[in-house]
Amino acid sequence: MKTNVLMVCLGNICRSPLAEGLLASKVNPENIKVDSAGTSGYHIDHSPDKRSVAIANLHELDISEQRGRQFVAEDFDRFDYIYVMDNSNYENVIKLARTKEDQRKVNLILNKIFPKENVDVPDPYYGGDQGFKNVYDMLDEATSIIAKEIS
Repeated sequence: MKTNVLMVCLGNICRSPLAEGLLASKVNPENIKVDSAGTSGYHIDHSPDKRSVAIANLHELDISEQRGRQFVAEDFDRFDYIYVMDNSNYENVIKLARTKEDQRKVNLILNKIFPKENVDVPDPYYGGDQGFKNVYDMLDEATSIIAKEIS
């Protein structure tokens, strides 16, 4: 049986596509499925931000085929682990939880690096290229930990 992991940010074009691509590159796709979503509907069916695509490409990772989608309550049924990028999106996802079991699936991704500190992955959308590099580095470290835990 496959383990299903979902990465969630606001628009599903910057942080969560990077997290999806990074984790997917570190696990066996026969055993683990990785996807991403946004809590908003701003970018449904859009490609990832060109700066996310560029930083991924610098690391020989292609995320250009991903498409934005919105998180829905049914994602709790489809995914074993749900990693959110920041506290705001954590609250948005938790509001859709129907049960305590749903709630237990949701974690802040940087708690893998900074346990119980509830640190946000900063949204690089309005920043420059350095913001995307910083986000990539954070998510690379966090997804390496997740990959070891679920593989």
